[in-house]
Amino acid sequence: MTLLSVIIPVYNEEELVVELVQRLQKSSLQVTETYELIFVNDASKDKTLSLLLEEHKKDGRVKVLNLSRNFGHQAAYTAGLNYSKGEYTVMLDGDLQDPPELIPEMYAKMKSSGADIVYGRRTDRKESLSKRAITWLFHKIFDRLSRNNQGDVGNFCLLNRIALDAFLKLNEKNRYLPGLRFFIGFNQDYVEYKRPDRSKGKAKMSFWKLVKLAFDAIFSFSKIPIRIALILGILGIIISLTGIGIVVYKKIIGVAITGWTSTMLSIYFLGSVQLLFLGILGEYIFRIYKETQNRPVYIVKEFWE
Repeated sequence: MTLLSVIIPVYNEEELVVELVQRLQKSSLQVTETYELIFVNDASKDKTLSLLLEEHKKDGRVKVLNLSRNFGHQAAYTAGLNYSKGEYTVMLDGDLQDPPELIPEMYAKMKSSGADIVYGRRTDRKESLSKRAITWLFHKIFDRLSRNNQGDVGNFCLLNRIALDAFLKLNEKNRYLPGLRFFIGFNQDYVEYKRPDRSKGKAKMSFWKLVKLAFDAIFSFSKIPIRIALILGILGIIISLTGIGIVVYKKIIGVAITGWTSTMLSIYFLGSVQLLFLGILGEYIFRIYKETQNRPVYIVKEFWE
């Protein structure tokens, strides 16, 4: 029986994938000899797949799941989790910014605390100032809207089999996995670490991909945006009715209100508010549409076990 499974999505990581395999082998051996490393190749265009297959030939515990096209980071994780056979499963990004050497510490923490899930909490980031600022802002907003106070956390975590089985029952198409992990509950604990910058290769999460992920997180786990739209709409109606009352009163007493500037500004302001609300509604409706399509989150092309 496999004790430990490690799920690693990769996309165009030829520069570091061999080092990643070696470091994972060493850290996994500190936990158990019965482990599997499941690399999910998200349709890489470089030599990532061929390098992984070479490692698979050397060590059968290195397994490769090849997707039919690029489905994205969260979908690749989902594919790997569904193939996990371990009693304990680790989720680890394939860029070496989440150090594999923390896996034994996470396992020890789970055993000592009795937790079902142990996640990594970042205390520092060795990344660009702009990325640190965007990430900090996102986590602050997400924590406030979802009432999730986990702080700066990502996908890096260890789950036992009970927690993983519950996790896999969540079938929505718009997936933000840290939020889903928080949603299932169970006893959760954490280990702290400093997240280094990439030593090799380029970051695959562009600014717009991060924005899309943030939108999936916020709109999938909070009703606050639509509630804000409702409250502002009610306030707008009250202000408009008050303005109409003032205009009618001034006409009655014979005081004329001159000028078109205030009228035009009001029209532009209300038009912008309406467009904003339509955008918020559109985000929710689009996600409902994606769910009703019921398309698979991923499609597996090949699996080297």
